[in-house]
Amino acid sequence: MSSKARLTFEHAIQDAVDLVNHFDKLNTQPPPPENEVLKRASLVMALAALETYFEDRIVEAVDLLAELGEPHLSAFMKDSLANDLKIFHTPSADRVRPLFQKYLGVDVSEGWRWNMMDPAGARAELNRLAKKRGDIAHRSGRPASGAPTKHAVSRDDLRRHIHFIRQVVSATDAMLAR
Repeated sequence: MSSKARLTFEHAIQDAVDLVNHFDKLNTQPPPPENEVLKRASLVMALAALETYFEDRIVEAVDLLAELGEPHLSAFMKDSLANDLKIFHTPSADRVRPLFQKYLGVDVSEGWRWNMMDPAGARAELNRLAKKRGDIAHRSGRPASGAPTKHAVSRDDLRRHIHFIRQVVSATDAMLAR
């Protein structure tokens, strides 16, 4: 059974998919430079959906644990988590792992294993995506006028990134369900 956080994620990730589809509909050869913003926005939305998933999923798990504990310890744990989530912001493996270890005693990234992906590769890829999202969100990544430059996000890379993010969510949910 999927967590509530996963169901929310599936709804939120659709914004990223919709942006890619809009890009595809508007795409001509050569693609107009102003359409590139849709791909950059799609990556930002995909990582925002992942960030929300991680936040919602840990709250969901901590709430379940808190029901089993002493009321004052449960309140402390929930308050501490709420405080930590105020500064979470980036869903990189470097931020996700310690958060889940602190509150659940588990390294969720050890469950990030599928097809040709192992946990170390998944952590490295997630860190690369989080950095790319930060660069795009804070530095635009908009192509400069003049000589053609490589786009911040290619269409094929974007589809792979969205697939990867979905796999991380699926693997995280499966691990925490155990």
